[in-house]
Amino acid sequence: MDLHLSTAEPTEAERRAVDSAFAAHRSPDDVPGADVRFPDSGHAARARRHILLPALHAVMDAVGHLTPGALNHLARVLSVPPADVYGVATFYAMFSVTPRAPHVVHVCDDVACAPAGAEAIIAGLAEDLGEEGEGKEACWVRSPCLGLCERAPAAMLQLAGRPDVSVAPAAIGGLRAELDRIATEEPGEPNRVPAADAAFADATVSVPQAGQPQLTLLRRVGVVDPESIDDYRAHGGYEALRRAVALGPERVIREVSDASLTGRGGAAFPTGVKWDGVARAPSRPHYLVCNADESEPGTFKDRVLMEYDPFGLIEAMTIAGYATGCERGYLYIRGEYPLATRRLEHAIATARAHGYLGADMAGDGFTFDIELRRGAGAYICGEETALLNSIEGHRGEPRNKPPFPSTSGLFGKPTVINNVETLYNVLPVLAVGGEAFAKVGGGRSTGTKLFCVSGAVGTPGVYEVDFGTTLGELLELAGGVRGELRAVLLGGAAGGFVLPDGLDLPLTLEGSREIGATLGSGVVLALDTQADLTGTLRRIAAFFRDESCGQCVPCRVGTVRQEEALARLTRGAPKGPELTLLDDLARVMQDASICGLGQTAPAAVMSALKLGLL
Repeated sequence: MDLHLSTAEPTEAERRAVDSAFAAHRSPDDVPGADVRFPDSGHAARARRHILLPALHAVMDAVGHLTPGALNHLARVLSVPPADVYGVATFYAMFSVTPRAPHVVHVCDDVACAPAGAEAIIAGLAEDLGEEGEGKEACWVRSPCLGLCERAPAAMLQLAGRPDVSVAPAAIGGLRAELDRIATEEPGEPNRVPAADAAFADATVSVPQAGQPQLTLLRRVGVVDPESIDDYRAHGGYEALRRAVALGPERVIREVSDASLTGRGGAAFPTGVKWDGVARAPSRPHYLVCNADESEPGTFKDRVLMEYDPFGLIEAMTIAGYATGCERGYLYIRGEYPLATRRLEHAIATARAHGYLGADMAGDGFTFDIELRRGAGAYICGEETALLNSIEGHRGEPRNKPPFPSTSGLFGKPTVINNVETLYNVLPVLAVGGEAFAKVGGGRSTGTKLFCVSGAVGTPGVYEVDFGTTLGELLELAGGVRGELRAVLLGGAAGGFVLPDGLDLPLTLEGSREIGATLGSGVVLALDTQADLTGTLRRIAAFFRDESCGQCVPCRVGTVRQEEALARLTRGAPKGPELTLLDDLARVMQDASICGLGQTAPAAVMSALKLGLL
């Protein structure tokens, strides 16, 4: 499709979709550079490029794919070259620039769902819909991890004209029934969204500890109505914000520093250092970004927090904004989390209506508001600078560092970026004080940690334990291992393996580093002796190959070659040459890739090699 030569015009439905996105995001002073005096000037239009991603979502939601007319229309109204619009639209897996069935079934075939029956579901859908679903109302695609590992196998229905829904555990019969129901409904009817959400009402499926009073981060899960701000306040909600305002910004940052709170997204950077750097930055405005693009295979802890305690995240972001001098926050959530998105949108609107967001919040004299942005299927956008590019309306490709986001981040301004679990920890820090918080665990591993336990265990789910709990104790808490344990994948696709004789490993940053592993995003995937370990590694390699943004050669080429070598091994190729090649590829990717995706893409493979699992 040559967008430069195309004269295609949008349909009325596409125009309405784009207009709805502009109505929700068009404030002329929300981005530096927008000219309030001449809001229709080309300069102001370009300054609104950050609306591109929401506008693409709006068209997809309404029509089911992105036509040349819709893309041309967006290029004109945003004063962005058509090639740029096309480049962004084709970057994300959830967008389609070619006609397809209006309803798409995304079936997860990743490390947790594949052994749980995903291939049987795919075979059934292929029989019903064909390989492409051409000429039908629905089609299916393979999907990387949907973040529903505790309910595997999982699927997501991306529905034109209707809200998306997650289905987990999924079965071919249930998916057929859902598709039959969609075919008989009018798009404007109240449809089965409430019923689909009701499937997640039992919090104990995702959080077996739900309701236990000794919990810190999960204490409201299964206890508080996630759609009631009054219930949230009745269980201690907004007490931390009141304490923060009483302490003042500098003291809040000191408490976070005294707590030795480190980032929970994998990098473990000191949160207080990050906050202090932005708070002191002279350039204005400052921005806060919550990284909720949880896409690491096997990870689902942030999803659970957002689904069952959404007001907690809004309060934590507000405290972070207050402490660092930010008046606007962006909550970037992965596009495959429809229920979490709906509940957060409701929480933001409710908090705003009750005076907890906006100007002169709750009479405390400071301004802070939050805008939710949906990702669209790109693991690389979990990298902080790629995420910033995505919000700004560009392809989600990492930036070179320095400069770091704390000095030149979103829209070129000082920016605080924290992931979901990190922000939730701010609430207990202020509840008990930094020094008391730091007494749990020790060293750089203070407080409690959430772990996503899945695979061959009795009770998969999110578990909250003190730092220092051993891996064996965590597996016992999750109901023990089903069958004979072969290995545990710790830290996710970018993590490493632990053998059965290493279950006394203390789950701390220091403990995992001593054995050359990482806690990463908290993944604990148990693999028994029946598991196809080489096949699992090949699936991890395919994930990184597919998710590489392609910006740098070591990652773009290395991930392809890594998958090819593992594919040859699964077909019985001699091990010696292939293992040597994998080792060489790993060294190049680790040393020369621009960002963490390429640097960690060979981590699980190299761990398996080191431990003799391949």
